[in-house]
Amino acid sequence: MTFKRISILLSFTVFILYGGLILSLFYFYNGQLFLETIKSERTLFSLRLSLATATIATIASLMIAIPSAYALSRFHFIGQGLIDTILELPMIISPVALGATVLIFFNNPIGIFIQEKSVQFVFTVYGILLAQFITTLGIAIRLIKAAMDEIPARYEEIARTLGATPVKAFFTITLPLCKKGILAASVLTWAKALGEFGATITIAGSMAMKTETIPIAIYMRLANADIEGTVVLVLILIFIGLGILYGVRMLTKKSHPY
Repeated sequence: MTFKRISILLSFTVFILYGGLILSLFYFYNGQLFLETIKSERTLFSLRLSLATATIATIASLMIAIPSAYALSRFHFIGQGLIDTILELPMIISPVALGATVLIFFNNPIGIFIQEKSVQFVFTVYGILLAQFITTLGIAIRLIKAAMDEIPARYEEIARTLGATPVKAFFTITLPLCKKGILAASVLTWAKALGEFGATITIAGSMAMKTETIPIAIYMRLANADIEGTVVLVLILIFIGLGILYGVRMLTKKSHPY
C-alpha cells in the first residue's frame, strides 16, 4: 500500500470516527420531542444567550487579538517570548481550571473590589462573557499570528519606502493579505466560545433562564438522565457549528474561485 493510500485511508478513518458518533445520536432521536424541545422557552433562551455571548466574546477577542498578533509577528521586544508562551495557557490547562483561577481571583481583595464597585461577574451573564473571552483570546491570537507570519514583512517595508505610514501599510497590505486567516480564526474562535462549558459553569453557574447556555443545558439534561433531550440539544449545537463552518467555506470559495 502506497503512502498516498495510507494517508487517504487515515483521513477516512477520522471521518468515520466523528461521523459515526454523530449518527449514533439518531438512535435516540425523537422527532416530536425535537420540536417540543426546540420550541420551549428554556431552550430558546439558552440558544439566544449562547449565540449572543459567543458573538460578543469573539468580537472582543478579535479586537485585542489582531493588534497583539501583529506585534508578536512583526516586532521584537522585551518579554515577547514570555507573552508568546503564556498564550498557550487556555490549551494546556482545562477550561474548568481556567475558570477556577478566575473565580479565585474574584475572592481576593482586588477581585472583591471589582465585584463590589464595578461589574458583578460571578453567577451573571458577564461571567459567561468573561469565561468565553479568556478561553478564546489566546487561541485567536495564536491563529491570527500564524496567518500574519505567512505574509513577508518586506511587503510592508516596500510600502513604507513609497510613503505609506506603518498604520496605512498594516491596513492596506498586511490585513487584506491575511484576511482569509483572520476569517478562519474568527469562525473557530466563535465556535470555541459557543461550545465553552468548563469555565462558564465554574464562573457563571448553571441557573436556568439566567446563565444556562446550550452546553450547560446539555450537561443539566444529561445529569437528569434525559438522554433524548440531551440528543436534541447536542444536534442543535452540531448543526449550528457545522452550518457556520460550511457557510464560511462557501463564501471563501466564491471570493477565491482559484
